[in-house]
Amino acid sequence: MKIEMVDLKGQYVHIQQEVDEAVLSVIREAQFINGPQVGSFANEFSEYLDGAQVISCANGTDALQIAMMALDLKPGDEIIVPSFTYVATAEVIGLLQLKPVMVDVDPDSFNITADTIRTAITSKTKAIVPVHLFGQCADMEPILALAKEKGLYVIEDTAQAIGASYTFSDGTVKKAGTIGHIGCTSFFPSKNLGCYGDGGAIYTMDSNLADRLRMIANHGQVKKYVHKYIGVNSRLDTLQAAILRIKLRHLDTYSTARNAAAEKYDSIFNGVEGLVIPKRQSNSSHVFHQYTIKVTGGRRDELKKYLEQAGIPAMIYYPIPLNEQEAYQTIGRVVGDLSITKDLCSSVLSIPMHTELTDDQIKFITDSILSFFKS
Repeated sequence: MKIEMVDLKGQYVHIQQEVDEAVLSVIREAQFINGPQVGSFANEFSEYLDGAQVISCANGTDALQIAMMALDLKPGDEIIVPSFTYVATAEVIGLLQLKPVMVDVDPDSFNITADTIRTAITSKTKAIVPVHLFGQCADMEPILALAKEKGLYVIEDTAQAIGASYTFSDGTVKKAGTIGHIGCTSFFPSKNLGCYGDGGAIYTMDSNLADRLRMIANHGQVKKYVHKYIGVNSRLDTLQAAILRIKLRHLDTYSTARNAAAEKYDSIFNGVEGLVIPKRQSNSSHVFHQYTIKVTGGRRDELKKYLEQAGIPAMIYYPIPLNEQEAYQTIGRVVGDLSITKDLCSSVLSIPMHTELTDDQIKFITDSILSFFKS
């Protein structure tokens, strides 16, 4: 069987009857825009997120943009982001004429920390965007304390960590995206909770902020033809909402399957010279959107090519940091030498990770990698 980075076809087979019926029900009802499935999904996702108010939207990039539009930010205000992330995190900052401030990340978790953030704060700083990369939360307790001290908003980018939980020192547990002021996510098909097209959501525990987010996502409307804010037109398609309702019911099972695969990888790779397995943070669960190893000794690209020749896909997330992207040379600000980010961009490699990985596939993948390091 062909090995995939993400096996969406295999996943669909297990939920085919549920999904097919959900899609057909939308077609029969012919309410394709803002149909009842959209509200039902928002309510069910809210329950999953322990009561956060959910505003669905068209995609994860829109979610970030709408979140920032709701915070009364002004052109020139600075938003602190990790340098090691996908471009969408900084893209919306530039679109809104704000200034992305790029900081380094922790070398083991790949996430920003309170220490890296603190060095970047100025009088113009208004918000922080922790990106919960590859499936586990950034260390949020000290980040929240720093944000409170400095009067900053915290916007969580949780597109890769839906279902992960963070545990505070007092034992309080919160779901990723419900820890800061606003959480943002993507339902891109390859995400742990993905639809069969584009989709996204914003969520918050603040009801006043939720009302504003909801209006901005819908043309800034208070009610039809009454517009209180400058808004956008960003909505989740009814068909996608119907599919997400089905997949949400399986999300925790999917997370369990991903962790089982990760544990098998760990047990085989741990101690292999030249390979570093992903670190688990003690205060965050991991949902393994990616299983990302570090390859030392400058052999990452060689390993990637070796695996591809064996029929095993592997991906580099991310080969070029934000601070080196041409689009951000003039609008952004860089703090520090970003040496960790630079090292990660040349050493990380993500190998197949999804809910349908079989023991035989894992054995073939791991045998191939072990063979490479023995050569």
